[in-house]
Amino acid sequence: MDPNDDRDVPLKTLLRWSEALSAIARTGLGFTESLYEQERFEEILKVAADIRAEADGEVDHPDYAGGLVQEWMDTVGKGVPGYVTPKVAVGAAVGNDKGELLLIQRADSGIWLYPTGWCDVGYSAAEVVVKEVEEETGIIVEPVRLIAVLDGLRLGFTRVPLYSLLFYCRAVGGELRPHPLETRDVGWFTRETLPQPLVGSDRWGEHVFAAINGERRDVLYDSVRQPMWRGESTSS
Repeated sequence: MDPNDDRDVPLKTLLRWSEALSAIARTGLGFTESLYEQERFEEILKVAADIRAEADGEVDHPDYAGGLVQEWMDTVGKGVPGYVTPKVAVGAAVGNDKGELLLIQRADSGIWLYPTGWCDVGYSAAEVVVKEVEEETGIIVEPVRLIAVLDGLRLGFTRVPLYSLLFYCRAVGGELRPHPLETRDVGWFTRETLPQPLVGSDRWGEHVFAAINGERRDVLYDSVRQPMWRGESTSS
């Protein structure tokens, strides 16, 4: 091993390693009755916390990794409730009569993306779409169909493991009105005038504008990696 070999690992790769190890360990803790296995799973959590501290730029913070381990331990459940799975979110690819796409600039990060939101208990996915779009942008929409199911970590627009259900929607009313806390700005954009930084558009952009232009395609989903556990190349 070359002691001077200081390689850069992409942020989304570090996050995937950390979240995958954390999920495996917490799920194991939720099912095992063996004290020996509990100790091993807790050690895996510590490794996951070290990786996450690196991803978050907190390696010099003495309590950061330990705080993550405790936070994860506090979420461990027993049996099926303890099986760690990705959260579920919805996204809205909203088009208008001019063939434009509705985008928001997030208040927390400054990135641009279509309106999104966590799926709320008691609402269907389509209902959450309608609610989130109106809350974030002031635009009233009608969901037309599901056009994509995407892994948020693979797209790089989240630090939380999630599956995003992306709906194509038609704008049917309202007026642009950014949410005072969640969005810095909102607007309608053509394919040629997309704002920056815009997350994941190389993955979903063509599919979304095809839907806006009236083209019907199969639902877009992430390709199956071979082998699946390796993830994407760390050089990309």
